[in-house]
Order: sequence, then structure tokens, then C-alpha cells
Amino acid sequence: MSSSSAESDNTSDNSVPTFTSSLIFNVVVGAAIFVAFCILRPRFKRVYAPRTYAVGKEKRSPPISNWPLAWIPAVLKVDDDAIVQRVGLDTYMFLRYMRSIFVIFVVLSFLSLVTILPVNITGDGGATGLDVLTIANVPSESAKLWVHIVFFMVFVAWVLRNIFVELQVYTRLRIWWLTNPSHTSKVGASTIMVSSLPEALTDSDDKIQKTFNMFPGGVRQVIVNRNCSDLEELVEDRDSYVATLEKLLTSYAAKSEKLYKKSTKKGTEYKAPKRPTMRESKIPFKGPKLDSFEFLATKIGELNRKIAEMGADPEQFKRQSSAFVFFNKQIAAHMAAQTVLDYKPFSMNMVSLEISPDDIIWSNLNLNPYDRRIRSYISLAATVGIVIVWTLMTSALTALVSVKNLRKIPGLENMSDSKFFGIFTGVVPAGVLAIVMALLPIILRLLLRLEGTTRVSEVNLRLLNRYFFFQVWNVYLVSIFTSSILTIATDGLKDPGSIIDLIPSKVPGSSTTILTYILLLAFAGAAKEILQIVRLALRYILPLLFAKTPRKICNAETPAEFDWATSIPTHSLIFLMGFSYSFIAPIVNCFAAVYFGLFYLVYRYQFLYVYNDSNWVTGGLSFPKSIKQTMVGVYISEIYMLLMMVAKLANNDNINANAILRIIFPALILLLTIFAHVYINDAYMPIINYLPIRGAVEIEENPRIASKFPDVTASGDITNDDLETDSVKIAEDRVRRMIYATYGSLVPRKLIDYVLNKVPRLLNPKKRDDPIASSSSSAPQILPEITETSASSPDLEEKMPVPHHYSTHTGVVRPISDNSNILSVDSQNVRNAAYSVPMIDEPLDQTDAPSIHSVTSATELRQRRRQALASCTSVNTMEQRKSRYSMVDTGPLVSAGANALAEAFSNPALRANAATCLWVPLDNFGLCNELYANVESWGEGTIKVVSEGTHIDEKGHVRADVEFDPDDTDFIKRALNSHSKDSAN
Repeated sequence: MSSSSAESDNTSDNSVPTFTSSLIFNVVVGAAIFVAFCILRPRFKRVYAPRTYAVGKEKRSPPISNWPLAWIPAVLKVDDDAIVQRVGLDTYMFLRYMRSIFVIFVVLSFLSLVTILPVNITGDGGATGLDVLTIANVPSESAKLWVHIVFFMVFVAWVLRNIFVELQVYTRLRIWWLTNPSHTSKVGASTIMVSSLPEALTDSDDKIQKTFNMFPGGVRQVIVNRNCSDLEELVEDRDSYVATLEKLLTSYAAKSEKLYKKSTKKGTEYKAPKRPTMRESKIPFKGPKLDSFEFLATKIGELNRKIAEMGADPEQFKRQSSAFVFFNKQIAAHMAAQTVLDYKPFSMNMVSLEISPDDIIWSNLNLNPYDRRIRSYISLAATVGIVIVWTLMTSALTALVSVKNLRKIPGLENMSDSKFFGIFTGVVPAGVLAIVMALLPIILRLLLRLEGTTRVSEVNLRLLNRYFFFQVWNVYLVSIFTSSILTIATDGLKDPGSIIDLIPSKVPGSSTTILTYILLLAFAGAAKEILQIVRLALRYILPLLFAKTPRKICNAETPAEFDWATSIPTHSLIFLMGFSYSFIAPIVNCFAAVYFGLFYLVYRYQFLYVYNDSNWVTGGLSFPKSIKQTMVGVYISEIYMLLMMVAKLANNDNINANAILRIIFPALILLLTIFAHVYINDAYMPIINYLPIRGAVEIEENPRIASKFPDVTASGDITNDDLETDSVKIAEDRVRRMIYATYGSLVPRKLIDYVLNKVPRLLNPKKRDDPIASSSSSAPQILPEITETSASSPDLEEKMPVPHHYSTHTGVVRPISDNSNILSVDSQNVRNAAYSVPMIDEPLDQTDAPSIHSVTSATELRQRRRQALASCTSVNTMEQRKSRYSMVDTGPLVSAGANALAEAFSNPALRANAATCLWVPLDNFGLCNELYANVESWGEGTIKVVSEGTHIDEKGHVRADVEFDPDDTDFIKRALNSHSKDSAN
């Protein structure tokens, strides 16, 4: 035991330089990255502020001044309702979660620093190094241990209180979001997707409709999915040929201009570059060489004709065992999702709500329930195998850079006191661990898809849990506690009775590793998040190397998306680390507070100005999972406290009632937490997942309630929400609601009301001069608030999307129109289905847009190119057409007709266009005009060369207008019109 103690003392001594080196390194790196961001932000708007222009007007954030730190007050001034309006409920609840955990650790830091930390320092337990700051320095027989127990009870109570408050806020917001007209006006709100249909229902839409007509309001329409695998292959092949042809044409145009300039400069005759060739066979060197342009264009034309012919009759495709059911009432969809639909095992057992066609994994719709179950078992087994492999891998990597093993390397025996040794042991283990963990989500996401999961959002929500528990095991228990566990196990085998004795000394010793990991993610991690170095490289560096076509250049600038499935578990893990050591090593609380404070600030900027949120719309369903992960951290910390007190009792030679009580109280805390958790599951989770019937009834009776940001801390009925008509009272009521939303989780509501009554000027609408503040204070609600005078306004009725079962002022249900214009906001046109796009037998009418082949001089060509580019980037044109990267939540509206719904919810292959737009630049001398004309001719009327929005600059580089959408041209529309005229004749 003496050698073990000596080794422990040596490790403790090394913890100080390890911690200080890690702190200095991470602070310096983090500060440098933050400075870099403050310098780069005003210069690279497309990377750091795409939400100021690439979203709908109602979701845009106002520009920020170029002052380096102007972004901090700008994002902090935005009110809660403005955040929900701009970025949605999912983001708002995530930001509330980060803010709540930050507040928790701020309070814990203050309490622990003034109570527990002084007790640890003065404990006289003989600890050295950083262990002096931990509970290891408090003797087993000391009565000071009651300080840890009492304040740990306060810590747990504080966390549970915040959880209850935030759940109350979320339940209010969830019901409001479900019933808000901006949501219920989309047909997906009243639609379910049913999988594993029995054969008796698969073959008959009428039987499906009759089955679901049992629910209130009945069924509006039923669409059974179809197996379009053959058509999908044709579309994939066609798109592959299109990408290759665009690349070759772009390269040829750039080469042609370069050679023309050289020949002009030398005064020699221009010779066109050699045209590329290829073989038809995929086997190398088999078959004759063919002209690539002619072969690819001809092939694209053939595939377009096949796509048009095959898609002309969707009925030929086999019906699958899944269907979309569109109800006339939203509540019917929620009732169907909670009902046992069939008496056969596993039949119609998968029902999904809030359906969007872009969220569906179409290849998984036809799996039978037994295949899904077998796949889930295989996926679970594979996950367990990955856990074992990753455990061995991370343990080996962690052990490789441990103090003990590094000393075995020749020349490093005496490096224990060097600065390099401290930096290496403090930074490298955490860095290696972060790199290894980055590979895991890719594998887990693939396994979840292979299970047969039918929606992308469901994959991500399930990955939240799987990735979190993997991190708890692999990062927290294995990697961080490897040295402690191995020491306890090794010494315990020699002397089993010493295991209890080792826990109080070895477990606190891991606090240094936890501190270094939190430091790495707090400073370097938050700074890396806001710098967006990968997006910066994709925007300005990689396009020079890999993006050689206008389409690829624009794809490289696609706005970044937040990785919900991996980011939320990481933050939950940091909470677990911090809270489990809140009483063991109180200094951990301070760095956890810094972590969540920095990330909260960074995320407010990222979501308001950078991230694309349109692909993650779940109504905040990730928040309950965050709460469950938070409860895991509470449980683990309580188990630590219980084991620590048991170990202290075992080391105490004088066992008395006081020592036994120190075990009873942690056990009671654990028991009370279990009761609280059961209450949360029984009281809140059913309300969160589905729309309560009473809430739907009250909103239908008074739909004005759903158009206004709710009083999130109210405990009364929804109908008790006051709806003022006076403009002054409306403004004051909004300020009051924002105060409740911001401070309701920190202080009791009665105290807020008392302060507002004593200081009524706090309710005055804020008058700010800066654009950010004025935008936040006057930000519109999700939809305009309806007053008695405005409810009957025809203008408001046109601007405001109206739900199909809620009226704006009376009990009258607004009828459903047959309008096929079903996509909201910027995307008003549904992608044309392949079966509706004909093969074009004659040239299109070019009167509206002169052909590029009519240019007679290089001067005229350059002028036209400049005019086209100017028109593409002008404000007026940008507002008139759809933005290529518009981050608007598009979805079919309830006003869609039956045919439009069938088209919008059909397989993507059926929606694919049977006409192709090639987006390639024009050279500035008209050298490729004839080639482009030939390409269109070889495509037999199914190919259009589009050069608007792209050009070759003076240096020979291809440039593209990233807001231009080549597939949103009039080419396909004219083709459709031409076909309609021919059909009529």
C-alpha cells in the first residue's frame, strides 16, 4: 500500500502543472480563435451572417455593425418571442436549456466556493496537489462532511426546481406551437404516416379511408406509397450524367477562353481545345472512344424520355405497405397516433405525426414489421460490439499518453517537471478522445437507418439517446476513470477489503482529467464553433481546388446546419461531469459555468445569424430528451455521494449514529429523486408528445389565443390568457410575457409580479435606437395578433395562413379550396412530377428570352453577361424569385387540392423533372455557342443550357451567383405549357 500511496502522491503533484498547462493552453487558443472570428465576421457575410439575406423576411436577423464586439450585445437584446419567430421552437428550447444549465452552475459555483471549498482546503486530510481542493482532503471521521451532504441536497433541489419550471414552460409552448396557425395551416400537421399496412388495406384506398373515418372530422385523402426503384435508378443515372456533362462543358469553356486570349496576345490563329472522349462501357478500355459531349447529351435525352414515359403512369408501380392519411382535423391525427389500429400483431404499429415529404426515408417504407424487428436486434448487437471496440480503442489511446507509460519511453524518464510534459498530458488525451468520438455518430446514424427508421428526424432523435449513453460509458466512465478504476481493481484483487478504502482517494483524483476535458470544450470548443473554420474553408478555399462547376461552387456555400443529434448529448455529458463532481471538487462548477455561458452566447449568434433551421422542425421534441439526460447526471451524482459516504464510514474507526446518518440522507435524496422522476414521466411526457383534446377545443373556440406568444409561466387554463384590444395594453402585456419567459425560471412569479406592480415603468415598451434592439422590441409575433377590429380585415385574412379547423373570429370552418399552389412562403410551386413533364418534340418558344446562340460579337456577349449578372444580383430580382438557399420551412398548405397533395407526397423519383437544365458559364468571346446549341440538339428538346448567374472572370476562374437557382427557370414551365397546348389540340 505504501508504493501505491507514493504513486498517488506523485500523480497528485503532477495534477497541478497538468491543470495549469491545460488552462493556459486552452484559454490562449480560445482567445485567439475568438479574436479571429471578430476580425473575420464583418468580412465574410456568407459564412458568418447568411441569415441576414438567405431567409424569408419574417425570419431574417438585422445586420450587425462592423465593430468587432458588436455581435455580443446584438444577440443578447433579442427577445424570446423574436427568437421563436426567427428560428423556431426547437432552437428556442435548446437555448433555454443552455441558459438554464448555465444559471444552475452559476448558483452552484457561488454556493460551493463559499461553503464546500473552504471545508476541503482546511480538511487536513493529507492530500496534495489539486486533491487539496477535493473531498479527499476531508478525514473520514470529520463532522465537516455534513457540509457536503447539506449543500448537495440544496444542489439537487435547485436542479429539480429548474427542471420542473422548464417543463412547465415547454408544455405551454408545445401546445401553442401545435395550435399556432403558422403550423396548423400546413397539411403535415393533420397528416399521419402509417407503416406495416395489412394486405387487405394496401390494395384499397377506400378501405384505408373507411378505417380512419372513425376519427373526428374524417379523412380528407389517402395516398399509398409505391415502389419506384426502377425509376429511381434512371433518375440517379441521369443526374450522374448531368453532373459529368456540366463539369466537362465548364472546363471546356474555361480552356477555350484561355487559349483564345493566348492566341490573341501572340497574334496567332485560335485553335479550339481538344474535345474530351470517353467509352460507353464501364469496363476500362472496352469499346470505341466517343465524343463525351455528344455521348452524354444523347444519353441524358434518352434517360429523360424514359423517365417521362415511366412516370406518366404512376399506377404501374407496385403499392407498398405504407400510406399517408390526411385528416380534416388536426386532433384526429393525434388521436390516430395513440390508438391501437389493428388486431393483428405488429400490423399498423408504426404511426408518425407531423409529416413532411423531405423528412421521409423512402427506401424504408416497405419493410414488414418482422424485418424491422430483426434489423433492430442486429443494430443493437452491432452497437454493443462498437461499444466494446471503442472502449478498447479509447482505453489504449488514453493509456498511451498517460504519465506512467510515457516515462517508459527512453529519454522521457525525467520529464515530470517539464512544461512540455504538463501540456502534453493535459491537452493530448482530451484532444485524441474528441477526434475518436467524432467518427462514432456516422456509424450510429447508419445503423439507425438500417433498422428501417422511416424519417430523418426520428433517426436524429433516437441518436440523441444512443450517442449520449455511449458517451457516458466511453468518455466518462472508461476514458476519464480508466486510471482510477484500474488502480482500484488492481489493488482490490490483492486486498479486497481495501476497495472501499480506495474510493475516497482515487475517485476525486480524476477531477483533473474532468477539468482538462471541460476546459478543452469550453474555450477551444466554443471558439471553434463560432469560427466555423470548416464552412470558411468550404466557402473560400476548397472551391478553388474541387468546385469546378457553378453548381458545385454554390453547393459549397450551402448554409451550415446544426448537428442536433451529437451536440445535445455532448452538452448533457458536460452537465453530468460537472454535477457529479459538484461536491467532490467544487472548482469544477466554475468551469462548467464558463462552458455553458460561452456556448449559450455562441449559440445565440449561430442560430440567429448562421444556422439553417428548416430541416429540423420537431416542435422542441429534443428538449424532453435533454431533460432525461440531465436526470441521468443527477442520479450518477447521487450514487457518487452515497458511495463516498459509505467509503468514509468504512474508513472511520469510530462508527456512530452520526456516521450512519451521513449514509441515510444521500439514500433519501436518491429515493426522492426517483419519485420526482416518476412524477415528471406521468405528468408531463403525455402532454408533450400529443395535442391534448381540451387544448384543441379551447383553441378552436378562441383561435386568437394561438396567434399570441403564451404566458409560459402561467399555471392556469389556456382560456385565462388575457387578450387585450387596447394597443398600449397589448404592448405592456408583451413586455410582461417577455419578463416571465426570461426570468420566470430564476425567481418566483409572485416576486416578478410584486416588482412590476411597484415599478410599473418596467412594463413600458423599450425604446432603443439601435436597429437590433428595435427589431427585437418590435418584432412581430409568429402571426399578427388578432383584435376585435382586425379580425374581420380582409387584408389580414389574406396575409395570415389560416388553419383548416380553426377560424379567425367565429366558429365557421374555412372551406378547403382546390388550389394546387401548395408550398408556403418563397417556394410557391411544387416540383413538377416526372409523369407530368412531356418529351419535347419541337423547339420551345424563345420569344421571352433570346437564345445565347444569337450573339454576333464578343462585345455584345460580354455586355449581355454583365447585364444578366447584374440582374441576377439586383435586389428586385432577388425578391421576385426563389432564393437558392432560402432557409424557409416550406410545406404543403391545407388549401392544396387532391392532385397537388398526391404530387407533393409522392416518391421523389415521381417528382423528378424529365427535362434537364445544364448550368454552365459562357465564355466571353462566344467560342462555345455552337457547342451549347449542339448539346441542346443532341438532348432532343429535353436539355436546356442555362448560363444566367455564372461567368468566367478575367483570370479564367468560374464565378457563380450563389442565390441563383438554375432549376427554377422558365424552361420546364414552357415545356409544360407546350405539352398542354399539344394535348388540347
